[in-house]
Amino acid sequence: MPSDTMLPKHSYYVPRGGLPPQGQLVADRAVFTEAYAVIPKGVLSDIVTSALPFWDKARFWVLARPLSGFAETFSQYIVELGPEGGSLRPETDLGAESAIFVVEGNLSVTVSGSRHDLSVGGFAYLPAGQDWSLKADPNGCVFHWFRKRYLAVPGLDAPDAFFKNENDIAPTPMPETNGGWATTRFMDPNDLRHDMHVTIVTLQPGAVIPFAETHVMEHGLYVLQGKGVYHLNQNWVEVEAGDYMWLRAFCPQACYAGGPEPFRYLLYKDVNRHAALP
Repeated sequence: MPSDTMLPKHSYYVPRGGLPPQGQLVADRAVFTEAYAVIPKGVLSDIVTSALPFWDKARFWVLARPLSGFAETFSQYIVELGPEGGSLRPETDLGAESAIFVVEGNLSVTVSGSRHDLSVGGFAYLPAGQDWSLKADPNGCVFHWFRKRYLAVPGLDAPDAFFKNENDIAPTPMPETNGGWATTRFMDPNDLRHDMHVTIVTLQPGAVIPFAETHVMEHGLYVLQGKGVYHLNQNWVEVEAGDYMWLRAFCPQACYAGGPEPFRYLLYKDVNRHAALP
């Protein structure tokens, strides 16, 4: 495991809710098209939060959900827990796998009776059908929660639960970018048991994704730090820390990082499975 002197500690944007003032202009950067959506951070107000059964001292911003004809493989929430909030029964769908990424506070996750403590930057993968629960510490906690129906393959074992922290993972530079574009991988890309990947993409100031990626994977992208300009379908869209992008399959996408600090986002994509045939 790399030492603290080798890898930087990171900070992450955390929404605070509230409501905009009455004098604020209504126009904002929110966009919903046939190919993508942009949910700017200003949209994450108190009045769009949800509650869920069997959760205590919790509220949820729903960023993505399966929607026919758009993005169909996953849901993603930002979860805010009050002091010692949590759930003994967080997942009511036995077919759903989960991934959790902590952006504020400390969270304990108990899987099949074994407790694991996650601090800021902590990541947990929780397989479908697994018995798990979670609880925030006395100061509360905020985390991202990805849910996906696991696609089992006959003859291929299901993945195990695992726990990591971004600060202990060396980013993988993309070829021929001199480290300007790098990916922090939580799942092993060679482990075909996984049918989704959650990563953190980092673009240093001035770095680019220099071609319009056009591919079968759906994406959820939450900007953790910095700002950039994303090319989505045929439009250029400015995004910054706290903004969220939701991309359907085959939506062309490219970007460049702007501003004085790295442009970093939390990324979901579906992988490693045949396309379902009707």
